[in-house]
Amino acid sequence: MTNAAAMNTVITPERIELPPGAILKLLGNWQDYQKLQTQLGDRTIPRIKYRLGEIWLMAPLPEHGRDASLLADIAKVLLDSLEQRYDSFTPITMSLPLVSGIEPDYCFYIENWRSVVGKNRIDWQNDPSPDLVIEVDVTSYTDINDYLPYKVPEVWLLKNKQLLVYRLQGESYALAESSYFPNVSEIVRQCLLIASEQTTSEAIRWLRNEWHAR
Repeated sequence: MTNAAAMNTVITPERIELPPGAILKLLGNWQDYQKLQTQLGDRTIPRIKYRLGEIWLMAPLPEHGRDASLLADIAKVLLDSLEQRYDSFTPITMSLPLVSGIEPDYCFYIENWRSVVGKNRIDWQNDPSPDLVIEVDVTSYTDINDYLPYKVPEVWLLKNKQLLVYRLQGESYALAESSYFPNVSEIVRQCLLIASEQTTSEAIRWLRNEWHAR
């Protein structure tokens, strides 16, 4: 954290404030994590995650939200083109008591959509994990291994404007083609280029037209 960011960071029992782009790592246990979650309430900023002995806070930059929304829209267009049923969630907190707590940008239930239909809460110890998680990493906050405890089959990580697709292979993640859309990295590259020169809406219109023309 820079000196300027540190000066604008406030962590007290009454307030939690981080400037945009700031990341803060705290030493703490599961109970400390739960207390901070309770303090944040329904706020979606800062993001918070827990891994054994560590609590991480992150205040996303504007491009984080824009790119995450674009990636989710791309996934929806591609899934709709396949007439694939799915459910998507954001914001959402995945948690395994004493082990892990994390907030993906988006998650999709595709093959397991039936398991979440009509549910207001997901039991992460008993219900299936999402089939696909989307993460945007602008501030080096994301660690792909955060999803290992949940055994999420596929994770899309956008880093430095490049989409990296990770698939669970045994007990670890490996870079691979998407199990749903083999050329998704190129599709995302094209959409990001259009979005940077025009708008995200134009990028999604291009994708819909491109897909319908096939």
